Amino acid sequence: MKMDKALIHIDYTNDFVAEDGALTSGEPGQAIHDEVLALTKQFHEEGQFIAFTIDKHVEDDSYHPESRLFPPHNLAGTKGRELYGELEDYFQSIKDSENVFYTDKTRYSAFNGTELELKLRERGISEVHLIGVVTDICVLHTAIDAYNRGYKIVVHERAVASFNQAGHEWALSHFKDTLGAEVI
Repeated sequence: MKMDKALIHIDYTNDFVAEDGALTSGEPGQAIHDEVLALTKQFHEEGQFIAFTIDKHVEDDSYHPESRLFPPHNLAGTKGRELYGELEDYFQSIKDSENVFYTDKTRYSAFNGTELELKLRERGISEVHLIGVVTDICVLHTAIDAYNRGYKIVVHERAVASFNQAGHEWALSHFKDTLGAEVI
């Protein structure tokens, strides 16, 4: 089957979603779990490309700009970096599939410093579907980079969340009004 669109997972990990996560979105992040899982299964069954772009940090990295902004989170080798809930088990069952890509990222955008764009271009993908957390930080910066690279952007409103409701609402509006994204 021809891959013409991609599902980009952004930081749906224990540290960003679990009740005891280091930088948790809490209840809003937990509430999107079933939609995140359903979309992942749908894209996989359709043979579409799925990219898991997961924040990775090292402890006491004084050079990383986030060290001054947020508590330590998504540290390499910790349970906090594992995908949240049933998504971890599902990922383990599909991770070796031809249409699944996993990459560490160290900045807000899933494009910055990763091979994501290369993987999308190799497959002729022109439409990216964004899901995950945090709507007004990493999802937003990924959407902006996708816009600047000419991709059609679809944001799944029931599959994004933030720890800042006002920021979440602003970002959803920004996706539509400034980036021309489809928010469904």
